[in-house]
Amino acid sequence: MATFLYKLGRLAFRRRHFVALIWVALLTLAGVGAASAPTAASSSFSIPGTEAQKAFDLLEDRVPEASADGATARVVFKAPDGEKVTDPANKAEIQKTVSALKSGSDDVARADSPFQAKTVSKDGSTAYASVSYKVTSMELTDDSRDALEKTTDQARESGLTVEVGGDALQAMPETGATEVIGIAIAAVVLVITFGSLIAAGLPLLTALIGVGIGVSSITALASALDLGTTTSTLAMMIGLAVGIDYALFIVSRYRGELADGRDREDAAGRAVGTAGSAVVFAGLTVVIALVGLAVVNIPMLTKMGFAAAGTVVIAVLIALTLIPALLGYAGKKVKPAGEKSKVLGGGRKKAATASVGATEKKQPKDNLGTRWARFVVRRPLTVLLIGVIGLGAAALPVSSLELGLPDDGSQPTSTTQRKAYDLVSDGFGPGFNGPLMTVADLDGADDPKAAAGEITKTISGLDDVLSVAPPMINKAGDTAIISVVPSSKPSGIETENLVHSIRDAGAEIKSDTGASVMVTGSTAMNIDVSEKLNDALVPYLALVVGLAFLLLIVVFRSILVPLKAALGFLLSVLAALGAVVAVFQWGWLGSLFGVEQTGPIMSMMPIFMVGVVFGLAMDYEVFLVTRMREAYVHGERPGQAVVTGFRHGARVVSAAAVIMMAVFAGFIGSSEQMVKMIGFGLAIAVFFDAFIVRMALVPAVLALLGKKAWWLPKWLDRALPNVDVEGEGLRDLGTTGAAQGPDDDRELERV
Repeated sequence: MATFLYKLGRLAFRRRHFVALIWVALLTLAGVGAASAPTAASSSFSIPGTEAQKAFDLLEDRVPEASADGATARVVFKAPDGEKVTDPANKAEIQKTVSALKSGSDDVARADSPFQAKTVSKDGSTAYASVSYKVTSMELTDDSRDALEKTTDQARESGLTVEVGGDALQAMPETGATEVIGIAIAAVVLVITFGSLIAAGLPLLTALIGVGIGVSSITALASALDLGTTTSTLAMMIGLAVGIDYALFIVSRYRGELADGRDREDAAGRAVGTAGSAVVFAGLTVVIALVGLAVVNIPMLTKMGFAAAGTVVIAVLIALTLIPALLGYAGKKVKPAGEKSKVLGGGRKKAATASVGATEKKQPKDNLGTRWARFVVRRPLTVLLIGVIGLGAAALPVSSLELGLPDDGSQPTSTTQRKAYDLVSDGFGPGFNGPLMTVADLDGADDPKAAAGEITKTISGLDDVLSVAPPMINKAGDTAIISVVPSSKPSGIETENLVHSIRDAGAEIKSDTGASVMVTGSTAMNIDVSEKLNDALVPYLALVVGLAFLLLIVVFRSILVPLKAALGFLLSVLAALGAVVAVFQWGWLGSLFGVEQTGPIMSMMPIFMVGVVFGLAMDYEVFLVTRMREAYVHGERPGQAVVTGFRHGARVVSAAAVIMMAVFAGFIGSSEQMVKMIGFGLAIAVFFDAFIVRMALVPAVLALLGKKAWWLPKWLDRALPNVDVEGEGLRDLGTTGAAQGPDDDRELERV
């Protein structure tokens, strides 16, 4: 592989006009496709195989007018102090508002007056009107949301306190500002790393081109493939991060080859042949992790994974072809490693450098990475124990991890959703914020009405039930909807137990009456999603880590190195999850990160962190350890190979990790608890994995293992393909590489 990529890199360097034209054409084509594509409706959210989804499907078939999976809004009214909502003036204003809600949008299916629905608190101070929409919250238009907000704003002018809860006002949080912050920090880190504005600009430029092609392609295909807005958000976040990283690896290796005295074309070829090989396999691990999300069997998550994986593939292809082409355009403006541009003070050292004899080879200067690696090699057991104990301590909070999906109770206290949630809790009880929708399939019952009554009576006798509404039976008489209000809040463990209790009672009800009972609604759906994600976590881990383990065996030609990589990753992810629990569930340092309300951790968080962080962690593992493997194959002792790998790779991996953390940490400033949690979790996971696992535990373990780290059974060695990631095949080129290159490149062109 190294030889093939070497030829590809030289070809791209020499045929730079053609390569650049291809990528510009692809970017233009994707942009035109995105601009001319029809506006896609937001992707519908379905969870195949869950009871909540089955109930939704049944209602859509038999009671379509109910809009069971449609968006909902709960408009809460509170009278001024000393007044009641039933006072004539207040009642008239509420009735007027409900009428305006009905006529405000064509998407509104129904709007129930609190006085007809009897949703007035006992003390008369609070009431709420329920608004149902014909479409889901993801499909709700901005015009419908604006109409809802305008109507409630007008109601506030009467002196009533009016707040809106439910999912109708939920919209994707804006991420543009956070992306800009991440890119700005990345630019600063790149300039510091390379000491050159041109070299620093190349990874940013190519990453933006890759993200542009990827996101534009997703937008162009969104309508045909039913892709939601969250799909492009994840693709942008991952594509930007890996795009900068992969380009950073190759530009860094190119500057190192220049420092060794190679001409620019040969240096570009060797950079792609060596660092490019690491990029290919690092990209494969990310793709495996993202595509593996299909194991969860949630269509939206699967589409997100495939789209983000496509963006990663684009980033790899750009790194292998466009980067060497742009290096050809940059020419002497990209300096060898150790030299700075004139703008950053590099010109002052020219006189001193010129006095050094041309035949004298400059010895590599010890950098911080080299000194740290030597310390770890001398004290491997101490470093290993401190690292493992530290990460283990950080992982301890995982033992009390509680998973769930966020509701309005986790919103910031300044939002109207949170204010509405609190008003309902105070006026009616926390359970009114998440009523359960019980669906009875009466098709098999001898007496449908009697069966519906029996179901209502059975549910009323269960623990934690505050009230049960009379059953609403459809015209055909084969389906009933029964609203159940729990005593506890929607995200509480008591509500989850109640859902399971109703479902358990369903078996006895069916045997007695012939009617089937299912529980659905947003609360039950959240519970089912959490359980589905929990059940899929172990199979997903086995698939992703297993496939990546096999891939890394091929890359490193070792059993213990991939095993060490996988175990180190699991340790860093557990530590990161522990930090998330401590901050967002326990509230430690919560004020520092803007956490206003503690509660269960988002159920998607563990599997999401595994998928994203595993791929990124393997980037650092592959790039850092391939340099060690390369030094070992070229004859260095195991301990010295570790030091050599750090001399060349530690600075680049550190820069890549800081960039990644900056991109993710920018999301901590979001007002959305879910986005804030994702940003914090990914940022702290990258910190643990890059700076503790890869920078401390990896060299410590390799130093302890010595030559055993690179052991591979002979039968397996013969069976595995030799991908030559360390570039052993390039040694034969020697100084004649430039002479042999054109024939090889012409052969590649013919292919």
